[in-house]
Amino acid sequence: MSQPNEAELRAAMTRVMKAMDERGLNRGTSGNVSVRFGQDMLVTPSGVPAPRLEPEHMVLVRPDGSSPEGAMRPSSEWRMHWGLLASRTDVNAVVHCHSRYATILACAGRPIPAVHYMVAVSGGSSIPVAPYATFGTPELAEAVAASLDGRYAALMANHGQIVVAPSLDRALSIAEEVEEQAAVYWGTLAIGGPNLLDDQAMAAISGQFAAYGQRPRKPAP
Repeated sequence: MSQPNEAELRAAMTRVMKAMDERGLNRGTSGNVSVRFGQDMLVTPSGVPAPRLEPEHMVLVRPDGSSPEGAMRPSSEWRMHWGLLASRTDVNAVVHCHSRYATILACAGRPIPAVHYMVAVSGGSSIPVAPYATFGTPELAEAVAASLDGRYAALMANHGQIVVAPSLDRALSIAEEVEEQAAVYWGTLAIGGPNLLDDQAMAAISGQFAAYGQRPRKPAP
């Protein structure tokens, strides 16, 4: 399968940002996405509401942090995106949003435990909370990378949620599920607390997920 070209990546980023806004994962100018583009990165621009975004607004950022002349200013979180893409060769896209329930838990400093088997879409049996650091700083980028520790998703203390994935569509799908699991956990806390799955159950789920979905069929002998 051929890799998406620049125009396709820009269009996908625009579509995903609008989808996050429409689905309530973001509001206003919050949230941002990025994709790997060869040795460079494409990231959403700073301060542009999702309904106004167009493919040409996406900003190319080079390894030295520079952008082409005339480009818009990249998201204030571009360092976090760059750091994650640089350190995780298994992923090609980053989605960051301020979805309501994930943000509530992040502001309470509460990781999402194994409250439901779908927590495993995060790549682990729980979804951790990265320590707080000011947005846009190298310290935040380092805290998030360390907290992910090979997972696909984490909460960001007093901030929101972050997802990395092999593709942009997959990252959006995981972000939606993180928000759903955050809402489920929040709800159980309101009625006395959850009945958590144990490590054995979550390990079995991880194995099931590895074979879940459609797979190419082997040709008949």
